[in-house]
Amino acid sequence: MSEAATGGLNAVANRMKDKVCLVTGGGTGIGRATALKMAEEGAAAILIAGRREAEAEIESAAAECQALGAQALAVRTDVTQEQEVERLVRTAVDQYGRLDAAFNNAGFQERRAGIEEQRSAVYNEVFDANVRSVFLCLRHQLPVMFAQGAGRIVVNTSVSGIRNPNAGLSLYCASKAAAISLMRSAAMEAAPRGVTINAIAPGRVVTDMMLRSGVGDMSAVAAGLPLRRMGKPEEVAEAVVWLLSDAASYVVGHVLAADGGFLAS
Repeated sequence: MSEAATGGLNAVANRMKDKVCLVTGGGTGIGRATALKMAEEGAAAILIAGRREAEAEIESAAAECQALGAQALAVRTDVTQEQEVERLVRTAVDQYGRLDAAFNNAGFQERRAGIEEQRSAVYNEVFDANVRSVFLCLRHQLPVMFAQGAGRIVVNTSVSGIRNPNAGLSLYCASKAAAISLMRSAAMEAAPRGVTINAIAPGRVVTDMMLRSGVGDMSAVAAGLPLRRMGKPEEVAEAVVWLLSDAASYVVGHVLAADGGFLAS
């Protein structure tokens, strides 16, 4: 298979060398792929967070990171609960003395349905997972990074927060738009203190969350993209690690679309 077809995923540049990293929602999909890429790129330590029901998945991801040479901890965390987020960040500092890079990746997408069919409980679940969790993570990560005088954070958003041609995901789209706005405001506050915050906006990437939401014919979706194929979590992980690396030191408040050309088409 050609490098173009695989996304050029074999290059290793030690972009995370000696860094202490954190990934929320790290048991599957883009989070897991990013944690593994951090390990491949020389991270000293990686905390992989996930909810109680994902414990086996985050333990497995931590074991894979360890096999790649990084220290890794699986930390059960519900990122919608402030005490648990505070404990997660404190664990990084207590165990490793610092926190250099954080990927706030955890999120939730409702089942596709008209807005008149969605319940208030679903609204709360979507906004807690996609907006409240970002606020809580930033609230507790930033003081640590400010004290260090340096740090990098990436928030996982979505092309659906920028443009949404598909009916049925109104809550998800609104929450991701809110997360983008929150990220940009936080980025303006953090940059003068040495911390960069940016966002990744995946689009049409095959993950468990996308499949659970009730996606239609994936071959038809892929045919509508300029690349004529769906994306892979590993391709998004490459972009996340770049944003978390020193190579992106002058990038602030940016939303990087990893979407196969969806937004450009």
